[in-house]
Amino acid sequence: MLSDIVDLRTFYASTLGRLAERSITVSLSALWQAQPGERLVGLGYALPWLERFGTDAERVFSFMPARQGAVNWPAGGPSATALVFDEELPLFDSSIDRVLLIHALEHAENPRETLMEIWRVLAPGGRLVVVVPNRRGVWARFEHTPFGTGRPFSRGQIDALLRETNFTPNAWGDALHFPPSRRRFMMRLHGLLERGGRRLWPLFAGAIVVEAQKRLYQGVPVAVRASRRVFVPLLTPQGAARTPPARPDQPALPTSARS
Repeated sequence: MLSDIVDLRTFYASTLGRLAERSITVSLSALWQAQPGERLVGLGYALPWLERFGTDAERVFSFMPARQGAVNWPAGGPSATALVFDEELPLFDSSIDRVLLIHALEHAENPRETLMEIWRVLAPGGRLVVVVPNRRGVWARFEHTPFGTGRPFSRGQIDALLRETNFTPNAWGDALHFPPSRRRFMMRLHGLLERGGRRLWPLFAGAIVVEAQKRLYQGVPVAVRASRRVFVPLLTPQGAARTPPARPDQPALPTSARS
């Protein structure tokens, strides 16, 4: 199941969606280091956080996968939104300083190719911030939220995927510690449950947040080369006579004539 742009906008306009946005914002704030003048790209549905963390950026773009759909953003200025294919981003090599990936990796056809494409467009030392549903969390088991769709990840899975695509995870966080209930009394307790969950059950959070850095060089295992040595016989059989090479103007003797 894939969350389209209408479902995402509807969810984050609801009370439960605003609480989820607040919880993710707290986790992002803990590992987000402000870099004035950076070039920031949000891939997936990152609009609520681009408006919050992109105030000091030189340029901010919102790239939305074609299968998800796109909306115009920002509302009060020239559009900075583009409908893209996540494995072929319309950017030059090493042209972006930071990428915020949310509601994208769990829906990617090939997550490895998506991360390799992000690696291509990131500048040396660039940062990638990923938010994905937690496989152990409760949110991944309910489809009335965007975190219940797509492919959830465990911490070990996302760590291995990042390292395989030449990223080094630097900081980890988690969000959505309260249950995804629409009941009012449960949403009123979200603050208490969120604070308690960060201390008592972080492994069962609804979302995993990780910041990784682009790795420029990677050691490649050296394959065992086949031997290139040429073996020649040390002894010549007794009685064997060497036949002189034929001259260019004289044809070679047949085998019967040599014996």
